Amino acid sequence: MEYQVRKENKFNYIDEGEGEVLLLLHGLFGALSNFKDVLNHFGKHYRVVIPIMPIYEMNILKLSVEGLANFIHDFIEYKKFERVNLLGNSLGGHVALVYIKKYPEKVKTLLLTGSSGLYENAFGASYPRKGDRSYLKDRISLTFYDPASTTEELVDEVFDALQDKGKLLRILTMAKSAIRHNMRKDIPNFHLPVCLIWGKQDIITPPEVCEEFYTLFPDSEKHFIDKCGHAPMMECPEEFNAYADAFYQKQLGQ
Repeated sequence: MEYQVRKENKFNYIDEGEGEVLLLLHGLFGALSNFKDVLNHFGKHYRVVIPIMPIYEMNILKLSVEGLANFIHDFIEYKKFERVNLLGNSLGGHVALVYIKKYPEKVKTLLLTGSSGLYENAFGASYPRKGDRSYLKDRISLTFYDPASTTEELVDEVFDALQDKGKLLRILTMAKSAIRHNMRKDIPNFHLPVCLIWGKQDIITPPEVCEEFYTLFPDSEKHFIDKCGHAPMMECPEEFNAYADAFYQKQLGQ
């Protein structure tokens, strides 16, 4: 199913369904399609909202995990949402954590999947050379347990971004910001229900990261999906949605 991307003010976003607001935050290379199965499933019972974070448009002097959290706050205020339920993958999870630290009263629940914020393996020490598409495809494949999930469309999207010097600079800026904004000391102060859904074969934010999140959060539950990498909502949508469904039914009564 195709969904309309709304363009209002400085915001581009999807807004479907009615009820409790599930606000989905994508990763560094995340496209709206990453949440297609989540949107199809939860849009029947919730209001699913997916803002596009301006990683390539924001003033680079303001570009950081905190800068994106401030952007999300502006969006939530613009939409006049009183409280939201945040769901973040990878960098999106990290942005959610910084947002909750700044605005705890605005968030009812948190769901993290493959989230940064404690530790992650990005591209490693070496970034691909210009034009080195095959190397890049191999690196992107590390995101998934099943290499078949690495579509040519996804490779093209990342490849094009890395060929643009301005976009590459922004990617590096975000990577450095993520390292600076380690949330280990802050998370024990987060008093809200948290659901952690992780791929057992995630090598970008390995299962040990999930275990540490689980130890740090005062109120959390954890679930692992076998034969699954860094993006469970894409690679194993049925299992992911089942765990998320149970969490939301318990916490929100829907």
